[in-house]
Amino acid sequence: MTAKQILIVEDERPIREMIAFGLRRGGFEVREAHDVKSARASIADRRPDLVLVDWMLPDMSGLELTRALKRDKETQDVPVIMLTARADEQDKVMGLDGGADDYVTKPFAPRELLARINAVLRRSSDGHADEIIEADGLVLDAASHRVTVGENTVQLGPTEYRLLSFFMTHAERVYSRAQLLDRVWGGNVYVEERTVDVHIRRLRKALEAFSYDRFIQTVRGSGYRFSTRME
Repeated sequence: MTAKQILIVEDERPIREMIAFGLRRGGFEVREAHDVKSARASIADRRPDLVLVDWMLPDMSGLELTRALKRDKETQDVPVIMLTARADEQDKVMGLDGGADDYVTKPFAPRELLARINAVLRRSSDGHADEIIEADGLVLDAASHRVTVGENTVQLGPTEYRLLSFFMTHAERVYSRAQLLDRVWGGNVYVEERTVDVHIRRLRKALEAFSYDRFIQTVRGSGYRFSTRME
């Protein structure tokens, strides 16, 4: 099996080398970049399976790089984990809202970082391989990993795609944040329940242009559900 390739974007060389050493021991192929310019060149040369991005970089913030990757059709499905000393709740929300699939604060244990990487990679590769689900014109094709409305493609990040796939597969049922974390993110992942709200907002925003955001419904005191019925 070909080793998964991870790009580390970190300007502090000792930290970058420490992370790279741990990842190689974990069986990953590793590439390194010290700023956004070199990261872009590396990604253009060969798309990685996952990107680790430090927030504070010399030429542009890691948050800006993450947003740019998620806007680009060629890289929007590449999982991104932000590595940063910024531990405030607002910073975490900004990172996740900016497109990051996970947010790891420094200092961190190498084993925790490996666990988070493996969890994000599992989430991005899961799915029903040949299933097509349709709901009032909203079509999810698992084989092509595409969501469409007529001839238009709905642009979704990997976590939003998995969330929508789960919702459409389990339409009309209400799921709490904890249940969604367990079923969509996986039980052995270090993610807070509020992360669900962040990705729900992203999913609704992506569906809003096609007037399908109403299908993602909040059930007060219980959680969320996917329903084509308006109440």
